This record gives sequence, C-alpha cells and structure tokens, in this order.
Amino acid sequence: MTSTVPNAVQHTDATEPITMFGPDFPYAYDDFLAHPAGIGQIPATEHGTEVAVIGGGLSGIVAAYELMKMGLKPVVYEADRIGGRLRTVGFEGCDPQLTAEMGAMRFPPSSTALQHYIDLVGLETKPFPNPLSAATPSTVVDLKGESHYARTIEDLPQVYRDVMDAWNRCLEEGADFSDMNRAMRERDVPRIREIWAELVRKLDNQTFYGFLCDSDAFKSFRHREIFGQVGFGTGGWDTDFPNSILEILRVVYTEADDHHRGIVGGSQQLPLRLWDREPQKIVHWPLGTSLSSLHDGEPRPAVTRLNRTAGNRITVTDATGDIRTYPAAIFTGQSWLLLSKIDCDDTLFPIDHWTAMERTHYMESSKLFVPVDRPFWLDKDEATGRDTMSMTLTDRMTRGTYLLDDGPDRPAVICLSYTWCDDSLKWLPLSPNERMDVMLKSLGEIYPDVDIRKHVIGNPVTVSWENEPWFMGAFKANLPGHYRYQRRLFTHFMQDRLPADRRGLFLAGDDISWTAGWAEGAVQTALNAVWGVMTQFGGATDATNPGPGDVYDDIAPVELPED
Repeated sequence: MTSTVPNAVQHTDATEPITMFGPDFPYAYDDFLAHPAGIGQIPATEHGTEVAVIGGGLSGIVAAYELMKMGLKPVVYEADRIGGRLRTVGFEGCDPQLTAEMGAMRFPPSSTALQHYIDLVGLETKPFPNPLSAATPSTVVDLKGESHYARTIEDLPQVYRDVMDAWNRCLEEGADFSDMNRAMRERDVPRIREIWAELVRKLDNQTFYGFLCDSDAFKSFRHREIFGQVGFGTGGWDTDFPNSILEILRVVYTEADDHHRGIVGGSQQLPLRLWDREPQKIVHWPLGTSLSSLHDGEPRPAVTRLNRTAGNRITVTDATGDIRTYPAAIFTGQSWLLLSKIDCDDTLFPIDHWTAMERTHYMESSKLFVPVDRPFWLDKDEATGRDTMSMTLTDRMTRGTYLLDDGPDRPAVICLSYTWCDDSLKWLPLSPNERMDVMLKSLGEIYPDVDIRKHVIGNPVTVSWENEPWFMGAFKANLPGHYRYQRRLFTHFMQDRLPADRRGLFLAGDDISWTAGWAEGAVQTALNAVWGVMTQFGGATDATNPGPGDVYDDIAPVELPED
C-alpha cells in the first residue's frame, strides 16, 4: 500500500501505465512531444517575430522554449522569479544543498508531459515520503488525541481499512472507476468520452462531500470524518469537501495522487534549466541560443497593463513603463491577476471568458519548513523499537508533517505543516517563528518525549500562497457548477471559435487546465497555447503528429447546455 486510504481499487489487468490522458480532453501530449517530426513549424517569413509570454512559471517557460525552437522570439515577462509555484528556497546560514519546496514538491508518474521536460534537462527524481508509502519508514495517524504507529495499512486499526473499502466502493458504484481506469490505460478515447460525458451531466452540481453522503458505503459519519482527516494518497481531504466531485475524480482516474516522486535538488531547477538550455534542434536561431541569451540573462519585469491596439495586436506595458506591441501573446499567470494586478481592456476576452475568470475558485495553502542537524526521527525508541518520529497525519493544527532527508549523516529538513483552505488561513496572521512555536507545541503533544527544537539549526521558511501578491492562492479548484467556466478557459486556445476581434491573446497555466494543482496541467496548456500561436502565424504540425487543436473536434470536452 502506498497511502492510508488508496486512491482507487487495485488494478488486476493493468497492462499500460496510466497517464494524465483525459478524461476531459483525452489527447496524448507525451506522444506529441516524443514524435521525431516535432510539434510544428511556422513559415520562414515569420521567423524572429516577437511573442509576449507573460509569466515565467513552468507554463510560461515551456511555452517560450517551444516558441523559440520554432523560430519565434518569445519575450518573457516575470514579476517575481522564474519558476512560479515551482519555488525552491534555501535556509539562511545553512548548507546550500539543504532546500525547501514552497510550492510543488511531489509529482506522479502519470505526469508524462512533465516528465518529458524533466528528462530533457537531465534532472533526477526520487520517491517522495507520503503517508505509508514505500519511501516512508513509518507513519503516525493522530486523531482525537489517539495516535497509531504504522508501517503499512495493516498496522492501523480496522476502522481505517473499513474507510479504505468504503472509498473504493464509493468510486466503483458512483463513478465507474475500474471501467474508466482501464479505458485511460488503453487510451480508448470513445469509451473515456462515453463514461465521462454521463458523469459530467450527472455530477457537475455535486460536491465531494455530497458524493460521499450519497453513497451507501459512506453512510457512517465517523467514516466520512476519518476519511476527511486522513484521506488518501497525501493526507486529509476534508478541505476539498466543498469542491466539485469532478475535480476529485480527475485526480483518482489519473492516479495523480499516487506513487509521487520529488525532484532531486528542487523542482525550480526545471524552469531554470529550460531557461538556460540551448536546444540542438532549433529553427532560425543559431546553435547556442537559449531563452536566457535572447533576454540578456533576465526576463522583462512585471506587466502592469494589457490592451488591444490597431490591427488586433496586444500592447504590453511593464513596471518600468516600457510599452511594446505584439501580434500575439500568451498569459500564463493566475487569471485573477487580470482582474486586479493588471490593468486590462475589456476587449481582451469575450465577456463569457471574463465571467469564467471571475468565478475561478482558488485553494489557500501554507507550508513551513525547518532545517535540522540530522534525520533524528530514524533513531529507535529503546522501549518500543519504533522510529523516534514519523510522517504524521493529525487533526491538530499541523495536519501533515513530512520528514525529508538525504542520508543519516547529513542535515535534513522537516515540513512541520502543510495545510490548505481554512487550515491555511489559521496561520495567516502569524510570523514564521510564531507558526513554528504553535507547530512544535502540537507535535509535542503527539511526541512528548521528542525535543524537536534542539535539532533545529536555522530559521524557518514559510509561505501562504493566498498572501502572495502575484498568486493570491495556491491552485484552482472548481466548485459545483463550474464545469462550463473551466471549459471556456481550457478551450480558449481554439481561437477560430472566438470573434475575430478577440483573438491573439492565449490563456495557459495551471488554472486553465483540467488538472489544476499538478504541474502536468501547466505543461499541457502551454502546449495548447503554442499550437494556437503557431496556427495564428500560418504554421502547422506534421501530418504524422497532429497537435491538440488538429484533433480538437474529435475529443473536445463535453459541452453542457447553457439554458
């Protein structure tokens, strides 16, 4: 078992590895990227044309990298630092190899388009120590003042296995789990679309919690409570209970919450290495060209204004007052920025798209890390033979505590707390040291004989993404009834469907994807936008490697009625 309550029933006929292949848009982005013909080309007359890329997170850097390879000149604007929510930080005064992942820190193998770029830049991954995973020596589940020590699910009381069984039955009975999982493994597009179309029509208005309550398997409030506090895969999911059940089904169908791996040395290396990478297959630009060299080492600063000008062009004003105009632009930041931080013309998007952006619901999220002298948690208690401390799931303020090390004789890191939504907001008024004090007090109640503080060798580092001015939240999570809004945003790259005077600015990024909260969605929407820009400039994909827009009509997301 890899989690306290696994994300799905076991697969008995799994012949193909799962990938984030649908269910909303079952397109094989991994095959598209791996094809020897490449992902497309533009006419030579367009070579060297500038395209604005707003946002230097993973989506923006992937889009810029691929546009550069085609022979266009991406101009990247970034308000803060390259990486976005792939943010790896160090600890002041400590070994620089000791790092903390403030944003994305664990990635499922089903993120196959993401893995393409991880491999491309030569990064290594290793198993991430989630609850009860093989990479986790031990897990403690602490609920209502009672703690249970476990190495496998079998070490926990029967009620936890009952909850696991209830979740599996709930998925099977209410969401055709095995059938959909099989179809996705086999990339059976007609079957995926058939199952999902019915579920979208049936469940778009349903919350995660309502879905549980409607299942005979979860008649017990106690079981629902334990499920919310302990969850599956990465920990408790009660903060997701108000969200659309469709969001959760996307996660479980694609096994996005299972078998996670971390990037050795930190996830921010991925966009930074792409920024510096000199592709060997590149059009127009000489060998040795990189995004960095095209920008003299630094991206343009924050965008403060976006407006349309004559010829349906996109004019960008940055924080220095510099004004530049482009025939096309890609916006990859969180869409709320277009409502608040950036002065925008109403003419940038159709009114229905503005409405969809306004309705976007973001999850709050907080983390706090401390550096310690060594992985002392691996010490054995002489009386019990157990680890001194364990990966911890609890209903106390900390909720999830993760133990991260690179070997027994090296300094290590503890993520004292990782929380979402209301649990995250509880930390917001507190300073880093105040947060740490509360966390150590909570953990001290679980481990009364362990002095965590004596091992701390540096100041804590923390983040509350809802308080970050260029993010205002951690990631999108649709509420019931939001499917239509998400469809508008995701399909925006198909601009032949838009009024002629609303084209040229493309949306991409995590919150535009169907799988928000996972870096894979940032990559996929970047590739959609690249296809859109390429098409606008009169380019095309190779006939043997059709792009996402070429096959759109065959696999377009379900369209629900508006009346």
